[in-house]
Amino acid sequence: MTVLVTGATGNAGAEVVRALVALGVEVRALVRSPTPLDVPQVVGDLDDPASLSFFGVESLFLLPGYRDMPGVLASAADAGVRRVVLLSSPAVTASDTANAVSRYMIRSEEAVFASGLEWTVLRPNGFMSNTLRWRSQLAAGNVVRDAFGGVPVAMIDPYDIGEVAARALTSDFAGQVLELSGPEKLLPGDRVRVLGEVLGRNLSFVALSDEVARAELSAAMPAEYVHAFFSFYGDGTLDESRVHPTVQDVTGRPPRDFGTWARVHAAEFATA
Repeated sequence: MTVLVTGATGNAGAEVVRALVALGVEVRALVRSPTPLDVPQVVGDLDDPASLSFFGVESLFLLPGYRDMPGVLASAADAGVRRVVLLSSPAVTASDTANAVSRYMIRSEEAVFASGLEWTVLRPNGFMSNTLRWRSQLAAGNVVRDAFGGVPVAMIDPYDIGEVAARALTSDFAGQVLELSGPEKLLPGDRVRVLGEVLGRNLSFVALSDEVARAELSAAMPAEYVHAFFSFYGDGTLDESRVHPTVQDVTGRPPRDFGTWARVHAAEFATA
């Protein structure tokens, strides 16, 4: 079996590659330009289905939100791909489905459902690796300031996304939507406390006011995404606090906790 992994250099895609290699599966990585990797590469752009080569590929790990998702899937089907595993999000279930993030996730899932391929959809909660955005603050001091300080999330380690995805790509999970989480819900302040224990530093957390958070997010992303995040976490239209049994059910072991993630990635904070 040959599996093509999109987003192979990202937080989730890299873990999918690792997990597939560990299973002894032949893996190809889709990249926009040649990149140092330990697996064969296919150069192409998901925004341009005509640039993609699926020759010899049986299963596809697919990221969401590209310009022509039906076209990407049609190209895959025409080339003989049989199975697709889509990385989606619980945002498809949010009560405010008019926001930009929910909209592109919903459209991506709809394209997969209509593709005629065997499909599995993964809906992981927020990634533990999102914590890496605090590196610059921790390089400057021991205080982390962030938005939505009162919102708990049962974050998942991308390692576990990779493990579940690898099994879905190589086994029969056809027609299933797999909701993924870590083992417990944590507030941002909880993650700062655990990270401080791992790093041996006396860290503290300060929750940004909505006004300050909105200004900082607006400086970093388009307005439609700022609206989406405030809808999810400010208005509470998205609940990522639920703990799901899926990682245990699929892999036979519990999901990794945040302390494990922090220990694995401690060096990335030490060099911030």
